[in-house]
Amino acid sequence: MKPFAAVRAAAIAATVVATALPALAQEANPLSFNVSVTSDYRYRGISQSRLKPALQGGVDYAHASGFYIGAWASTIKWIKDSGGDSDVEIDTYAGYKTEVSSGVTVDVGFLRYNYPSNKLATSANTNELYGAVTVGPATLKYSHSISNLFGFADSKQSGYLDLSATFDVGGGVTLTPHIGHQKVKNNGDFSYTDYSLTANKDFEGFTFGLAFVATNTDNYIGGKGKDLGKNGVVVSVKKVF
Repeated sequence: MKPFAAVRAAAIAATVVATALPALAQEANPLSFNVSVTSDYRYRGISQSRLKPALQGGVDYAHASGFYIGAWASTIKWIKDSGGDSDVEIDTYAGYKTEVSSGVTVDVGFLRYNYPSNKLATSANTNELYGAVTVGPATLKYSHSISNLFGFADSKQSGYLDLSATFDVGGGVTLTPHIGHQKVKNNGDFSYTDYSLTANKDFEGFTFGLAFVATNTDNYIGGKGKDLGKNGVVVSVKKVF
């Protein structure tokens, strides 16, 4: 089976699929931890867990200056489904986030996706640079691979562009619409667009998520013939402490 691009989403993915880049709030305590469980680890519309539940967690350090560093991990199935030998993804990242003017924030950084001992013909381990601009509720982000992308041969310089927004609708509920496009260089059949709409509810220190996720591709086939990009609903619960 052709390995698929398990590319990381923007901040909204932390609740849509319990993403690898948790929101880095400037708080009194710069160190935070998070744990979550999701009914399906979707990332940019593509399931990383073969439409099955996943357990996830991470740690973040956000300095008052705007510099941050962190790590995040999740259980996965796609490496073994692709003929490799890893059932965990471990992401490490660092960056700088600052408000450049009233209501305008810039975020730039580096992200390394690690799949220990993945043993794929083209290593799944991937390096990306990213940059994002947030204006009010909307965020435009671009991620650019400086290595081969998640097991795709000759895919260096692939890119993902996405636009999302977060709206507080009251009662501790937020709505986050999202659209993104993944270009897999020299592997055009695996380029695609994804869409999602997520509702999050804070309750008793937990964040509960409900998301509808869709893509325009049926080329990502996992174990047992599963369509990893099929339209679906994802539920999740997350705790930050």
